[in-house]
Amino acid sequence: MARPEAELMRIHDMATLEQVVKGCTACGLRAGCRGVVFGDGNPSARLMLIGEGPGADEDRLGRPFVGRAGQLLDRILAACGFDRQRHVYIANIVKCRPPGNRTPTPEERAACLPNLRAQMWLVQPVIVVLLGSTALQALVDPAARISRARGQWIVRDGVWYMPTYHPAALLRNPALKRECWHDFKKVIDKYRELVDPAHVAPHYPPGAEGPAPAADRRRVPAGEEPWAAGSAAAAGSAGGPVAGAAGAAAEEAAATREPEGGTPPAGSRDRVPPGDSVPSGNGVPPGDGVHQLNLFDQAGGEGGSRR
Repeated sequence: MARPEAELMRIHDMATLEQVVKGCTACGLRAGCRGVVFGDGNPSARLMLIGEGPGADEDRLGRPFVGRAGQLLDRILAACGFDRQRHVYIANIVKCRPPGNRTPTPEERAACLPNLRAQMWLVQPVIVVLLGSTALQALVDPAARISRARGQWIVRDGVWYMPTYHPAALLRNPALKRECWHDFKKVIDKYRELVDPAHVAPHYPPGAEGPAPAADRRRVPAGEEPWAAGSAAAAGSAGGPVAGAAGAAAEEAAATREPEGGTPPAGSRDRVPPGDSVPSGNGVPPGDGVHQLNLFDQAGGEGGSRR
């Protein structure tokens, strides 16, 4: 059964909280998964990342973000100079895998939010990166859209929230990587401002703040993103928006569904909201350097989950 949130808030260490949450049966998800995927990283970190929910690999291994999208996230963090076990703490909106990797229902999110809030209370982050629309809607605004909210700081109770695309969305639509890297550069800047002025990011040294010049913004060669295998990208080389309303529609469609792992039923992963149909070519003009991340160089092949 679920513990009242006030009781969860009286727990003073993460290990005890994890044991309590593992006994949660506040919604039906627990009955259909192997176990609770609680969190990972440094409970004393000042930076927290929050995703949607476990996928097949996460359910099997008991850790968040260990599938393909998780391996991509690790490379993004490395490009930012963040070590997963030292600089960040990672959790999800729901701790149990939804059947078929479907999006958690509002009732399932609400049932699990006290567990997440208790984690956040223990971590006391000053910066929180919201990975995808589910995290954004659960913690900020149920009507928010990730393509419109991403890249903009939201400050609540002294905590700085940065919404950006879920790594699974980047696997489906590599054109979104430019904007995701731009968002993470803002996170690096804020981390240097609020946590560690001497923080070293291999691909974004101090003094490199600001967007790339307009002429260079969409000219990153294939495979040259900072987190791509074998990348030789200069600091801040990726960034800037996908041009036009068609690009915005493509981004929103790609970001609508961000399951961590597994292969969802046909038609469930890339649901497009009414009016957000994706134009041919994702709305990016030919020759604009839409770079393709080599998904398998460091991601262990095509098998396994997307998270």
